[in-house]
Amino acid sequence: MIRCLLALFLTATAAFAEPIRIKDLVEFDGVRGNDLVGYGLVVGLNGTGDGLRNAPFTEEIMANLLERLGANVTGEEFRPKNVAAVFVTAQLPPFARAGGRIDVTVSAIGDAKSLLGGTLVMTPLNGADGQIYAVAQGTIIAGGIVAEGDAARVTQGVPTAGVIPSGARVEREVEFDFAGLSSLRLALKSADFTTAARIEQAVNAEFGGRVAEMTDAGTVAVDIAATGMRSPAHVLARLEGIMVQPETRARVVVDQRSGTIVMGADVRISRVAVAQGNLTLRVEESPLVSQPNPFAEGETVVVPRSNAEIAKDGTGLAEVRGGTDLAEVVAGLNALGVAPHDMIDILKSINAAGALHAEFVVN
Repeated sequence: MIRCLLALFLTATAAFAEPIRIKDLVEFDGVRGNDLVGYGLVVGLNGTGDGLRNAPFTEEIMANLLERLGANVTGEEFRPKNVAAVFVTAQLPPFARAGGRIDVTVSAIGDAKSLLGGTLVMTPLNGADGQIYAVAQGTIIAGGIVAEGDAARVTQGVPTAGVIPSGARVEREVEFDFAGLSSLRLALKSADFTTAARIEQAVNAEFGGRVAEMTDAGTVAVDIAATGMRSPAHVLARLEGIMVQPETRARVVVDQRSGTIVMGADVRISRVAVAQGNLTLRVEESPLVSQPNPFAEGETVVVPRSNAEIAKDGTGLAEVRGGTDLAEVVAGLNALGVAPHDMIDILKSINAAGALHAEFVVN
């Protein structure tokens, strides 16, 4: 297993050293999506909808919907169990045009048990400015399963949330004059001065002149006029395919819940000594029964007898030498022969001692 982990680390390191396209390293200024949200009603549920006593907003929106459709239910008492109030969320992609379709996510906000088999009724989706940009409607595909009886209930996944593929139609376009831009800003996903400088050099080499300039660790500006191309779209299409080798900070990321440890290629550990061990407490009960002879006076007595011991199992004090590369670091930690969860604790202690020369991230 240790060899597999070491091979995985070295493979990931070798893969990361390869040049990456600029389109995978940066976000282009102005080319971004917009979040949409709406409040709607799901109908057609098989008795798994909201309990209207606990979710009065469901009754209110249902009454408003019926009134818009010509049914006056003011003052009436109706408590169906096949409806549920939901939030509908979506992302309007960049350059989305009216008539196009986008995916939506539907999530229950009341006490509905499941949205399986439900249908979302026409729901407007608003942007941050309050304007309606899309309208959603369709059958929900939920990702969970519910099975229940009189005394037991089993739930797998999350049946109170689902998606509607292509469930919303774009009604309004986001106004953005992309063709009128005089410059483009490349925003790095991971800000780094070295990577930004390499992008600047690669772009200038591609166009044969000084068209790009690094403004800070996270931004590279490109002058459209200096490229000699007729539109920002053509410049962007040419920029996307330029290959650049990125540079990242040394980082160790650990996930305590799953025991996952990920190390970057530039992680270094100074020479330290590590002791790791476990205490095992074992208590055994062996009671004895004292019983009088037949026809003799006396009582049966239980005499307790306990055996307690403490055993200490560990690897003792082991030395982790300063590694010059990732292979030596991983080999030094694996030499302790500990499980991943214990290795996370060791890495925490090494970091606290100031011997781990990398950013330590705990999830």
